[in-house]
Amino acid sequence: MNIGIVGLGLIGGSLGLDLRSLGHQILGVSRRSSTCQEALARGIVDDAGVNLSMLAAADVVFICTPLGAIIPTVEELIPHLSANTIVTDVGSVKTPIVKAAAAIWPNFVGGHPMAGTAESGLDAAISNLFAGNPYVLTPVETTPANAVKVVEEIVRSLACKFYLCSPENHDKAVAWISHLPVIVSAGLIDACMHETDPNVLELAQQLASSGFRDTSRVGGGNPELGVMMARYNKGELLRSLQQYRHRVDELIAHIEQSDWHALEEKLKHTQHSRPEFLASKNF
Repeated sequence: MNIGIVGLGLIGGSLGLDLRSLGHQILGVSRRSSTCQEALARGIVDDAGVNLSMLAAADVVFICTPLGAIIPTVEELIPHLSANTIVTDVGSVKTPIVKAAAAIWPNFVGGHPMAGTAESGLDAAISNLFAGNPYVLTPVETTPANAVKVVEEIVRSLACKFYLCSPENHDKAVAWISHLPVIVSAGLIDACMHETDPNVLELAQQLASSGFRDTSRVGGGNPELGVMMARYNKGELLRSLQQYRHRVDELIAHIEQSDWHALEEKLKHTQHSRPEFLASKNF
């Protein structure tokens, strides 16, 4: 199968590595010719260039650009596609993307691989990035069943955990487990940086270890991604932030009132609940 990838960063590059190893012909498009040359040198793609016209032969095209560029890319891509070409994306917000894309290209299937690393760019692309991680497709009523089936078969070949859901439910769910953590983690770092005693701040930075590293990781990531999450999933992110603020206020009250029993009960509950979000699910 001829598979096009627009955007040769971490996700696009990793897709290219895996799908090419499975025997697909991979055609890559990037804004920079240097990125195209690197992708060719690393064996990530069979051919690469800066013009979308080279994807005219693609059976399926993965849009792996930042969220804000997905719809403009689909619009630019359409003149070069055959009517049967399937287009999918990897954006972390689905409702506005699917609504806009489906209106201009019927064979669009919304998608979101829940995989990544702290690094970005083509240099960070690795094999088996998606294996064992969730990959969600978000078709709507007008999405052709055959288009969903084709993308599903490709996704399942990556050895990921495959899920189907509506764009709306996807955005509600990822607001809790992806977008809220980014903002909360950023808030943690920001709060620490507001320590007014420079000696204490320096000591805190020197003593920071695994606990701070784990809870601050996503807040120290790519700012553009955080802004795009907030911009395109604003309603659901605000809903989750408001619920989080309410829970933090409860914890503050327990501590202010020295209600150690209530605090312990809350921490017991969170201790027992956490594995439900991390346990391995069946494919």
